Amino acid sequence: MADQTHSPIPLDVFTRGTHSSRSAGLTGPGGGFRLDGPLKVAFAGRTSTEDKQDPTLSLPRQLANSQTALHTSLPGRAVIVAHFYDIESGRKDLAARGFGRGHERFNIPVPRDGGIQDLLSEAAQADRRFDAVICESVDRIARRTYVGTQIENTLEKVGIPLWASDEPITLNGKRSSQVLTRRVKQGVAEWYVLEMLEKAWGGFEVHTEQGFNVGRPPYGYLAHKVPHPVAPRREQGATKHVLAPDPVRGPVVQTIFEIRVTERHGYQAIADRLNCDLDRYPPPVATAKHRSVGKWTYSSVREVLTNPKYTGYMVWNRKATTSAGGRNNPPEAWIWSSAPTHPDLVSVETFTDAQKVARDREGSRSRPGPNTAHTATRRSYALRSYMTCGLCGRRMFGKESRGRTYYICRPARAYRPEGHPASIWVREEPLMAGLTEFFNREVFGPHRRERLRTLLARLDDTHLHEHREHLVTVERQIAELKRRKERVLDSLEAADEPTPVFVNSINERTTRIGADLEAKQTTLRELRDATPVAPCPELLDHCPTGTVDLDLLPEPTLRRLLDAFAVQMRHDKQGNQVDVQVTITPETADTQLRAAKAAIMGDGGGPDDDLAAMRVVPPTGFEPALPP
Repeated sequence: MADQTHSPIPLDVFTRGTHSSRSAGLTGPGGGFRLDGPLKVAFAGRTSTEDKQDPTLSLPRQLANSQTALHTSLPGRAVIVAHFYDIESGRKDLAARGFGRGHERFNIPVPRDGGIQDLLSEAAQADRRFDAVICESVDRIARRTYVGTQIENTLEKVGIPLWASDEPITLNGKRSSQVLTRRVKQGVAEWYVLEMLEKAWGGFEVHTEQGFNVGRPPYGYLAHKVPHPVAPRREQGATKHVLAPDPVRGPVVQTIFEIRVTERHGYQAIADRLNCDLDRYPPPVATAKHRSVGKWTYSSVREVLTNPKYTGYMVWNRKATTSAGGRNNPPEAWIWSSAPTHPDLVSVETFTDAQKVARDREGSRSRPGPNTAHTATRRSYALRSYMTCGLCGRRMFGKESRGRTYYICRPARAYRPEGHPASIWVREEPLMAGLTEFFNREVFGPHRRERLRTLLARLDDTHLHEHREHLVTVERQIAELKRRKERVLDSLEAADEPTPVFVNSINERTTRIGADLEAKQTTLRELRDATPVAPCPELLDHCPTGTVDLDLLPEPTLRRLLDAFAVQMRHDKQGNQVDVQVTITPETADTQLRAAKAAIMGDGGGPDDDLAAMRVVPPTGFEPALPP
């Protein structure tokens, strides 16, 4: 080991220079330093919004503690010559670290030479400016043990030690105490973050169950302040927020859902209608008001139609805001309150119907005419978005060939089910003629009710009774679990001097009952969402009688009619037939009446030959399709 007794050198004479193996370097198996000159050190810092600290205070504190540790352990023999820090989460993978620009939002009184990636990049260079790296504590390098040791090993491979101000700093190569201290602190840091996240998650679940809103109120609601439930916080004037209907914007939400469910319009088509009267339908205002566009957009309508809070239930965890960059979580991952917590703007059934429209319309435009997004488009296809392939379930697309219009299913080989041809072609002319006869006979015909009653008489409605019985059974089980939970708590209250063993057993039983109750409530919500539609032939009386020729209707009128009746056409390749299904509900009856009148007022004549074979399908919820 080289002699390490040097006369003190004033810190103000140290200047940034190139790295030299003679000035500092690892020697021997112990990894000690030989000092033939000043030891140059790089400061590594990190803070984030997780810390709930002001970066303009946190980073100067980290730097000051690092300088104090160097002055205490190596008085007059080390100086910080470079500063690397980031404002980001310490739980990120190393490959994703150091690319943020959060530091630009703050006036931090510490010079910055780069982030963690810049530190590692310069460390690998022969002319690096520093001989060691110091941080306030190891959790400032990373909150995860794996990432922290990864950075530490990367630096050690190029001969640079990583120090922390709260750990022993030695130059004699003895690192056992340092490694023990560091590994314990890394484990504690990772445990602390995980425990904090778990407790925060549980707190949000309780917060949701109690009906308090998280974040900005959705469009159509106002934030109503209520006293904080915790007495000390309440005495400090703290409040929480529950949702209250907005008398101006609440009806707009109801209108949006009504258009979506009854007329089955797409997001942009709904936005265009709302933009025709912005005084009646005021658009949303962005949190940053300068970003507001002053009108309804595709995304603002979608945000309304996909928000389950309008049902009166408080819902949380709809988006993975931190773990997956804002990705939408699947509905089964949402956390619902067990009961409604605020006034609803739409019913659960209406919200569910709106999501079904989204599933059926995915990737399809509402506007008639050619697709303006594709400049090569020369014409439009009247039955686009209504024709699906019975073999693969994909929507068929339109194509013109030799003066005729076809609807084609041509999936890629990897997505082609067994028995599916390379392509399926169906001509539009017989489809349109058969669809015309279907409407004239089954929907607008004078004997439509008799025909539907005859068809329904052949169907087995056992599934309706089974679903109803299952629903009643689950509701009975939920009521019984609630009574059991109350009886358990009553036994605890009745005990004069409950022992710790007795209290623990009560807590365990209450926890088990609570888990069973939550599972049953989830099952109840799923059953209500999947309620099958009961037949009601009387709804046909809302439709006018008459004849219509769909082939002669203008495309806007035709699509309005098909959207109003939620037409679904499913091609059966084996039987060379097309199943046609329409849905009539009390909510859509008025819209269907207006669309039917507009269609029947046109010319109802037309040829009756070359008809596609059509099979009548009852309203949604009945299987299978049966021939008339």
